[in-house]
Amino acid sequence: MTSEAYIWIWLPGEYEPVVCGKLEADNTFYSFVYGRSYLERSNAIALDPFELPLQEGIFSPSFGETHSVIRDSAPDAWGRRVLIYKSGGRTLSELDYLLQAGRDRIGALDISPEPTGYTAICPDRQASIEDLINAAEKVETGQPLPESLGNALLHGSSVGGARPKSLLYDKNHKWIAKFSSTTDHYSVVKSEYAAMWLAGQCGIKVPAIKLLKELGKDVLLVRRFDREMIKGQWHRRFLISGLTALQLHETEAVLASYPELASFIRRSGAHYPDDAQQLFRRMLFNILIGNTDDHARNHAFFWDGHQYALTPAYDICPMLRAGQTANQAMVVGSNGRESSIRNGLSQSEQFGLTLSKAKKIQEEITSTIRLKWDEAADHGAISKNESKILKQATILSPACFY
Repeated sequence: MTSEAYIWIWLPGEYEPVVCGKLEADNTFYSFVYGRSYLERSNAIALDPFELPLQEGIFSPSFGETHSVIRDSAPDAWGRRVLIYKSGGRTLSELDYLLQAGRDRIGALDISPEPTGYTAICPDRQASIEDLINAAEKVETGQPLPESLGNALLHGSSVGGARPKSLLYDKNHKWIAKFSSTTDHYSVVKSEYAAMWLAGQCGIKVPAIKLLKELGKDVLLVRRFDREMIKGQWHRRFLISGLTALQLHETEAVLASYPELASFIRRSGAHYPDDAQQLFRRMLFNILIGNTDDHARNHAFFWDGHQYALTPAYDICPMLRAGQTANQAMVVGSNGRESSIRNGLSQSEQFGLTLSKAKKIQEEITSTIRLKWDEAADHGAISKNESKILKQATILSPACFY
């Protein structure tokens, strides 16, 4: 069993990675130590100034098996499912997940068993969207998977989230491809496209998106904002999740809070109050369209070694409600996770807003959703009947305004 691995980092402005430190098994968790040569670099940055300050010494995680910022580079539910499938169902350690995930993982870290000779392992060719759809369906249904397709799907196994997805690229951009699931009860992919488009209309920064149809299946392409093509070379941007920003473990995700994220931006952000007010818009929009899967891993921050900056919004999708009331995945305000405008406005000062300004933003977003939902549904090729169901069940639900 592997007991150690090396962490590689693409430093800000650099195009080639360097080793910054080593993970080593210590009973059931993995300690981290910075490399001496890395500490001597003039442009070295701390992976996390709170948990992993830039200094000598052995750092043990405060909770969990690995430090939160390193866990951000590991696969989430879908990627772990792919890796378990590829392994024939055997039990994998956290270090196995870190090592076996695709090399084009989110952010600017990578994990390798060797401290020298880093090589980016990529598929021999980029699989077609049709092949990726077929591969994802086979994983979901437990069918045998050809090795060529398995390797292509493995390339995207480090992407977060629970739904089927993979990675694609063209000459100038990289994309996350999100597929329909065999368990979908409504047009999730189309609804996410519509919601992302509508979020942009509401003043929320979102990445470029495309909606495709392949093999009768819907595919959403979301442009990666952690990759930039500069002078013919790919540049990687360091990201941390909202969960890491709040110094919370996976088991504490229910404690994550929008107001606390706003406080993090105020303390450590490069763009306060603008980023805090962007987060406020995002929170209200999620309430108003019924996106209750807004957990802390669905928020992220760029990190340049000095300050943090809120990334564009992602993973925004209306969720069908079973009842009249709902809770968000994160704490919204004074009434906890209650999904209501009243609760959303209750701690507006934490976002650098007066109550009157916060209400004005809420009215603006509400008006835009009311005026443009039908147009958003058209952009997402959502049928009239499905659009009607979403409006009745979740879009501007009366429960939001009680």
